[in-house]
Amino acid sequence: MTDDRAVLTRRAGAVTWVTLNRPAAMNAITRPMHDELEAAFNAFADDPEQRVCVVTGAGDKAFCAGSDIRDAVAHGLPVDYPPHGYAGLAERFDCPKPFIAMVNGLALGGGFELALACDLVIAADHAQFGLPEPVIGAVALGGGLHRIVRQLPLKLAMGLILSSRRMPVAEAAALGLVNEVVPAAGLEAAVRRWCEDLLRAAPLALQASKATALAGLDAAGIEAAMAAQRELPIFKAWRASADLVEGFTAFSEKRPPRWTGR
Repeated sequence: MTDDRAVLTRRAGAVTWVTLNRPAAMNAITRPMHDELEAAFNAFADDPEQRVCVVTGAGDKAFCAGSDIRDAVAHGLPVDYPPHGYAGLAERFDCPKPFIAMVNGLALGGGFELALACDLVIAADHAQFGLPEPVIGAVALGGGLHRIVRQLPLKLAMGLILSSRRMPVAEAAALGLVNEVVPAAGLEAAVRRWCEDLLRAAPLALQASKATALAGLDAAGIEAAMAAQRELPIFKAWRASADLVEGFTAFSEKRPPRWTGR
């Protein structure tokens, strides 16, 4: 039976899978979907048993082609986004858990911004990326402009932003925007392998690693970043965690660790 919900959420062990489910519309995001995605990501962030979130699109043509333009026009412009920004993820700076974008085709406009907001990007070999907003008189307001100029050399970033060109996945991978490129048939298996790697780590250690690395980007230098890391709440939680003791004990006893997330 076909599920006609626009956003699908399922849990497989400690992994939450969030799927944009409008394949006939290239998984373009409607106004209601912003709130649905916000709710899905809130549920993931708030559940201590859920440790990794995979974001993808239904079908094999598109991860997400950005905003549904007809829907946006019908409901009036500009579109109001939920508290955590575009698609409920672009401004989710308060969640230290890792997000993986499983890019199964076109990732354009807001779809590219959604992928950029994730910590890891695993893509099929037919994927393409781009920020074509200017050709319809729009500006990429989902964080893409700010993330791309921080992740690419400025001239390359500006070329992508101002030309509205599509970037093939091989080029995106060469520039460091994609962690792994695989044939489409092996995409989900590749993502599952990445999830398995992440789940080997202690939950708080993984979260503290993400939060510390990202917070350090805003520091004046390495010395300032290292001094500031001690004040991060998740860093303090990790330092005081039972899992820290468990990890060292398990290693010394040559046995697998038993993580509790505490």
